[in-house]
Amino acid sequence: MTSSLTQSDKRGVAGDRVFSALTLSAGVLILLTLAFVALFLTVNSRDAVYQEDQGGWILTAFLDYAYPLVIGTLIASFIALILAAPIAVGVALYISHYAPPRFSKSIGYVIDLLAAIPSVVYGAWGMSFLGPALIPVYGWLHENLGFIPLFAGDPSQTGRTIFTAGVVLGVMILPIITSVCREIFIQTPKLHEEAALALGATRWEMIKMSVFPFARAGIISGIMLGLGRALGETMAVALVLSPGMLTASLISSGNSTIPAEIALGFPEAPPGSERQAQLIAIGLVLFLITLLVNMTARWIVSRHKEFSGAN
Repeated sequence: MTSSLTQSDKRGVAGDRVFSALTLSAGVLILLTLAFVALFLTVNSRDAVYQEDQGGWILTAFLDYAYPLVIGTLIASFIALILAAPIAVGVALYISHYAPPRFSKSIGYVIDLLAAIPSVVYGAWGMSFLGPALIPVYGWLHENLGFIPLFAGDPSQTGRTIFTAGVVLGVMILPIITSVCREIFIQTPKLHEEAALALGATRWEMIKMSVFPFARAGIISGIMLGLGRALGETMAVALVLSPGMLTASLISSGNSTIPAEIALGFPEAPPGSERQAQLIAIGLVLFLITLLVNMTARWIVSRHKEFSGAN
């Protein structure tokens, strides 16, 4: 009996070591992949910022090229975030605390199904349906709120604007934020909820006192995850947005994003050309922006993870 237990313990220790080695290898592989991607982008983007035949550094020219794309990417992503985040939190709250059990599961399945729709389908929907449907809205905004720079300029006659792209991105990141928030809301300790209700709190007061403090870090994580998806979305934006010069107006044609610029320009860029180097360099900029967003999200979560659903 003792010998059998000893052999079993040895097998268990060996299994733990193998599993530990596999997980360590997976973590190292991810870091190496990230490092190789950063190295590839850095090396191949050199010609976009430095050329000997032009006197050395040409960083100013690259910044003039990259600045409008970065601004357009951030505008489209933040429009998506402003539209999607409140709706996602509300839907997740309804599913977890208000909807009858037989309906909550069905709604959850539908939300998860939205995440499985390919981005090209969203892009086709935005280009053929949403854009034309928003043309009267853009006309109304221009007539009544044209004194605001965001609604100034000639409204687009095709609906393919940065605002339309932001709405499409908002629909795309909605299921991601909803799924994360729903799982965090469900994990709220029942004892905390029952204690709040026992003290005479209404359901909404219970949610404010028990659910939101517990889920705060998880909500931030879900929103940042959605922001990362919006920053890197390519096909949907390339189909919906009519690229052009940078403009402050959300209802006029113009603006572009980094992923759309790369998707539209890379197939036509000759291998090894300065144009290809520019596209790779702007990809490096997007890589750094996404990395910064993720690091910021981890920092925010680490500040609020105590007594929350993040621990």
